[in-house]
Amino acid sequence: MADFVHITGAGPARRMRRTGIAARSHGRAGGRGVYCMPVLPSFTLTHQWVRELRRWHPGVLAAVHLRVPDDERVTVGHYGAEPVEMTAAQAVATVRGLSDPRGHEVFVPRAIASAEVRRVRDVPQGMGWRYQPGAHGRRPCPCPVCLRPGTFKVARLRRRFDEPESPSAPKGELMARLRAATTADEIVDVLWELGRRRRGGAEELAYLVDHPDPDVRDALHSVLRVYRGPGAKRLQSHIVLAD
Repeated sequence: MADFVHITGAGPARRMRRTGIAARSHGRAGGRGVYCMPVLPSFTLTHQWVRELRRWHPGVLAAVHLRVPDDERVTVGHYGAEPVEMTAAQAVATVRGLSDPRGHEVFVPRAIASAEVRRVRDVPQGMGWRYQPGAHGRRPCPCPVCLRPGTFKVARLRRRFDEPESPSAPKGELMARLRAATTADEIVDVLWELGRRRRGGAEELAYLVDHPDPDVRDALHSVLRVYRGPGAKRLQSHIVLAD
């Protein structure tokens, strides 16, 4: 059996232990499936996609460990190159044999059953690279080659590169936006901004504990992990998460 790690939001990750991982991602060769990374001797390289994926996922991410048969047909390769089809065991051996496996990924062209999910674990949120391996300290390139047209939120990302990066909004402004939010998406966006750094006590978020939208409750539960003190843990314990 071949061992892999799938990085996703902490809320959905808990549900995946019971329901499995849906085939929601699009493969390079067509079809839907699940992207993952082989379990490597290096903890950092195994979870290298965390920092990059945080650009697209609100809240805290978690690692879902899964196991598929050695002879399962998968594709493997660097995200910037055409993937190669091989068995899961061969994919693990291929990535393990690379001198620099950063940026590589494995695509399983099907859903992952709950019986194939081994465990879910927390991971450090600053682990890995962002924009591209080795890009630390360099401004990301917004050209159509590096940011392919049609990529999720690519237009917003290009606008961000074209404009000076704005400083993080002060807490008072974020809390005002939170109180004025009228949709679950708006609330989740502000919670994500609050979770980017320490924002003091968590008690003023208590009114969201019983929010009717499960995505808001999941985001709140994840964001409360970055708050310190017993108040945050107490609020977490009162949140009813979706099944």
